[in-house]
Amino acid sequence: MWEAKVEPNVISYSTGVSACGKSEQWRQALALLSEMQDSKLEPNVISYSAGISACEKGAQWQWALTLVSEMWEVKLEPDVLSYNAGISACEKCEQWQWALALLSEMWQTTLKPDVSATAPGSVRARKVASGSRLIRFSARRER
Repeated sequence: MWEAKVEPNVISYSTGVSACGKSEQWRQALALLSEMQDSKLEPNVISYSAGISACEKGAQWQWALTLVSEMWEVKLEPDVLSYNAGISACEKCEQWQWALALLSEMWQTTLKPDVSATAPGSVRARKVASGSRLIRFSARRER
């Protein structure tokens, strides 16, 4: 019998990162992204989005923001899923300023936020809007 050797590729790594996210193993998801880069494979938007989503599920907003930033550094434009996961990670940890910053960044690209990022009736939108009012109020008081 012959033995087949299968080399991991971007798709298999991205699938692994996604599976780690779904099982709330954000550390392992980040490790796989790092291993992918060490293997001279370049993560794509799907790979990064899966990593950001894993961080969102693990309430790791700093890591989620790091991955969004890293995407820009490697010349990959985050997609709606990337931004939504980043916004959600910030929202879960009540990091309203960062959630608003991502939403603003999203508007500055060719992307437009979808319902999950901006729905007026959603709890997220109310909390983000509340945070926005606090930021505007603080800015007026500092003048």
